[in-house]
Amino acid sequence: MTRVAVIDYDLCIPNKCGIPCVRFCPVNKTKPYKAIELSEAKQGKPIIYEDKCIACGICIKKCPYKAIRIVNLPSEVEKKLVHRFGINEFKLYGLPVPVKDKIIGILGPNGAGKTTAMKILSGLLIPNFGIVERQVSREEVVSRFRGTQLYEYFERLYSGKLKVIHKIQYIESLRQYLRYGSVKEWLKKYDERGILKEIAELLKMDNMLSKDVRTLSGGELQKLANAIALERDAEAYIFDEPTAYLDIRERLNLLRALDELRPKQSYMFVVDHDIMFLDYVADLVVIVYGVPGVYGHFSSPYTAKAGIDNYLKGFLPAENMKIRDEAIVFKLHDVRDEVITLSEVELISWSQIFKRLDTFELVVEEGKVKKGEVVGIIGPNGIGKTTFIRILAGEIKPDNGYVTSPLLTVSYKPQYLSIDTLKCETVEECIKEVNKDALNENSWLYDEIVKRLGVERILKKNTKTLSGGELQKLYIVLSLIKDADVYLLDEPSSHIDVEDQLSVARAIRRIARLRKVPIFVVDHNILLIDYAIDRLMVFLGEPGVKGFGKAPTSVSRAFNEFLKDVNVTVRRDPDIGRPRINKPGSYLDRYQKLTGNYFYN
Repeated sequence: MTRVAVIDYDLCIPNKCGIPCVRFCPVNKTKPYKAIELSEAKQGKPIIYEDKCIACGICIKKCPYKAIRIVNLPSEVEKKLVHRFGINEFKLYGLPVPVKDKIIGILGPNGAGKTTAMKILSGLLIPNFGIVERQVSREEVVSRFRGTQLYEYFERLYSGKLKVIHKIQYIESLRQYLRYGSVKEWLKKYDERGILKEIAELLKMDNMLSKDVRTLSGGELQKLANAIALERDAEAYIFDEPTAYLDIRERLNLLRALDELRPKQSYMFVVDHDIMFLDYVADLVVIVYGVPGVYGHFSSPYTAKAGIDNYLKGFLPAENMKIRDEAIVFKLHDVRDEVITLSEVELISWSQIFKRLDTFELVVEEGKVKKGEVVGIIGPNGIGKTTFIRILAGEIKPDNGYVTSPLLTVSYKPQYLSIDTLKCETVEECIKEVNKDALNENSWLYDEIVKRLGVERILKKNTKTLSGGELQKLYIVLSLIKDADVYLLDEPSSHIDVEDQLSVARAIRRIARLRKVPIFVVDHNILLIDYAIDRLMVFLGEPGVKGFGKAPTSVSRAFNEFLKDVNVTVRRDPDIGRPRINKPGSYLDRYQKLTGNYFYN
């Protein structure tokens, strides 16, 4: 048995807690060699010696900031150790094996090492195999992988014979480099393969080619980053969360671009949380499992269907490993019992609405929303979805039409998140500013929102140190714990994994039912929509020019209309019920189009 002890040093504050983890450690009192003690190398913070620790759990319980986690693993797993950041820090076991002319999809929870593995495969990070005392040389790395499928890849990578293009996870950091020029100028600059025209057409970039790169939205910046990565001439490509900020239509466009424009005989890795996207684009899928923030382990490669099905079921047969306590099961929307029990009391209704904002025009059909109902909104970015919500909330008035409701208080979770907008130092302070009751452990808000989303673990964490997924969950919590009449969550699934998407969906439904309030969810992820939404609104039109919003209707009917507009068909997997995109021109694609069933529920 090997032991992994991890201390989150962002949460550890020894001068405030008095170090109960050291004082109450039984090994420290009974044996000459301490299992946990303070370290000068860690600025007076504790370190745990894993070979001496008996995993009694006392230090975990005594730590007031929940900074310590200890996990026992089989001894043979240690042979697969690839990287460790430092003493009592995250451990990574194994790497996804690259295969020429195959797209390897990477699926797993946040904090399990996906991005770390991509940095290793791109050459940005040299693996140390747990040797934290010194820098491991590239020659040692190649020697370590000798006799494995990774040997040729790293030998060519470190000898300069393998060029890798890495599309990073958080594209917001690209803004510091994009300080001048238009989109077209940047595409021309990196068009090493001569495919500018084809990629601009596939990704529908014609209307943004003349834009100044400094004015791009998050979705436009993501499209530019994906386009530049595909334009580069390389032997290996890594796309880390390429669908973030992209609407469903743009994700489908990206699918076609990756399918048609990827170079032959190249390596390609795609990391994403959209399982429908990965199912379509990936040839093989590797599952990352473990304890987020403690250790991550890469599985053997599976076929795309088998890998995603195993991940959703929570059991990996090749590893004989249970990775989740319960399976994720997809439901059929038209037979939901909960819809029948919803309140018949209308909270908001509206006539046909017309609104002009500068050169943009928005028209929305007549509709109504009941108490306790969750309404999804899908459609392209820049089509008027947020404008519509602001009209319902009374923030702006329509030019024609009316809303039959009083002025309502609105809780809004924006699409683009910024740490700078948070005026509090810690996560705990942020929550207290919005609703103190949410931190009462006897409160249903604490159980249903704070604890369900795992935010109770990072209460003492400084907001400046939050990852993208942690920041997203914090914003969701702040939105849902606020007392309001109407809730709007704009893309709550961005940067969070499948498990957290499921938790968010459940939290949304609980808030709607318990508070008897309507919640509008703007998102492009099928998993979250499948779990959280009662009815769906579709917005169509030309982004930035004219938008047309349909009245709320059943999810299957709305999706059918939307998919018909983008000329894509989706079927239900017979084994697990999850939605899957049909290959264009396949028998099912042609049959569903012929019968008009673009979305089979």
